[in-house]
Amino acid sequence: MTDPLDRLKALQGADLPVHGGRTLAYVYDSGVPEVDRVAREAVAAYAASNALDPTAFPSLLQMENELVGFACGLLDAPEGAVGTVTSGGTESILLAVQGARDARPDVVRPRMVLPATAHAAFHKAAHYFGVEAVIVPVGADFRAEPRAMADAIDDDTVLVVASAPSYAHGVVDPVTEVAAAAAARGVRCHVDACIGGWVLPYAARLGRTVPPWTFAVEGVTSISVDTHKYAYAPKGTSLLLHRDPSLRKPQFFASAAWPGYTMLNATTQSTRSGGPIAGTWAVVQHLGDEGYSDLTDRAFAAVDAIVACIEQEPALHLVVAPDSTLVTLATDETLDPFTLTDELVSRGWYVQPQLSYGDHGPSIHLSVSAGTLAHVQDFATALGESVAAAQSAGPVAVDEGVVAFIEALDPAALGDDDFDGLLAASGLVGASAEGDLELPTRMAEVNAMLDVASPAMREALLVAFLDRLQRPASGTTR
Repeated sequence: MTDPLDRLKALQGADLPVHGGRTLAYVYDSGVPEVDRVAREAVAAYAASNALDPTAFPSLLQMENELVGFACGLLDAPEGAVGTVTSGGTESILLAVQGARDARPDVVRPRMVLPATAHAAFHKAAHYFGVEAVIVPVGADFRAEPRAMADAIDDDTVLVVASAPSYAHGVVDPVTEVAAAAAARGVRCHVDACIGGWVLPYAARLGRTVPPWTFAVEGVTSISVDTHKYAYAPKGTSLLLHRDPSLRKPQFFASAAWPGYTMLNATTQSTRSGGPIAGTWAVVQHLGDEGYSDLTDRAFAAVDAIVACIEQEPALHLVVAPDSTLVTLATDETLDPFTLTDELVSRGWYVQPQLSYGDHGPSIHLSVSAGTLAHVQDFATALGESVAAAQSAGPVAVDEGVVAFIEALDPAALGDDDFDGLLAASGLVGASAEGDLELPTRMAEVNAMLDVASPAMREALLVAFLDRLQRPASGTTR
């Protein structure tokens, strides 16, 4: 019988590396092996524990309260601030929206005001909770426009949102002005600091210029910050902090309307594994303020070095100067961004392509970690080689007839067979000789086709793609 751990190791060989500082999306690498050891042992020790009932596992309650307390110190929280440990940034955002909605039962058709650069999780929250998302265009610097945001607030608005920073471009919105506009109308203001919440406070302490965005800003009522990002904790934890307990109360759910135990939840989940909580707590205890200050210094040193690499390539430019650890670059007409992405991936650097949006063309996103600093010279070499290779290969073009065909399609009118044909034509899926689903090894042509599709078509096509990916497999289980 095959040892499942041996098979697990073999399966993992196809995954992106989570260490080594070269995966510049999805994972956040401290570059410190001891951090990983502490996290693994803590997760294993609490993998079977359940945070559903804090009286049954008081150690988890203690850890959660200490994590919130640590974050309160980072985020200039006032006395009386409270918080909750969630499973990730999306859940923190969902709860912020749900709590804002449920705090205003008088509003029949609740709305929330978002800058166009707000994270897609807010659109998910709008879909789940029936809160209309009012999208406000951002300025040329990709930051929220305070006057336009203020003008969008009306009597049905239950929440106003700002980012610190926005994911796509890595810049901090003018939180002071946005929060003031919300406060003037008696509306909650949530700051999505899922990315920046654990690095921007240390960046400010290190002397870097950071726009104000914490609870020190009057009118900010809640903040989300992910610990599985720049707290370098195991995947599966985030924090949602509220200025006072009354703001958090609508987030809680209780039900005695059945014959079992009275359900009582602080998050959307009931059962919650203690593993990620313990792993996060252990990492934060291990690193502390001094450790995080050092890691932040390294991360920003890596950002500065990567920005310098980009500025040395004539065919590349920054979309906007980063406020945090996210770098977004674009190419000139001599260089196809999707081919450049493939070339970097082929050289061991995973970067994330971003498709066109509105008047802005495609770009390339990098989430830079402390672990990247030791490898920036390798990145500079790979970037130079990738630019040359992509320029030599030339642009990826989508046939004009195909573009016209895609533009004429109504995704709502397509069936499964139509999507199967589109998926095959786009190159998103293929079949091996054995009939198994095969993923493309290079994505330039796929991304070029997605780039010419409407947002609605992209969504429908990728939902169909995900549906095809997630089908039962027999594996080797006996």
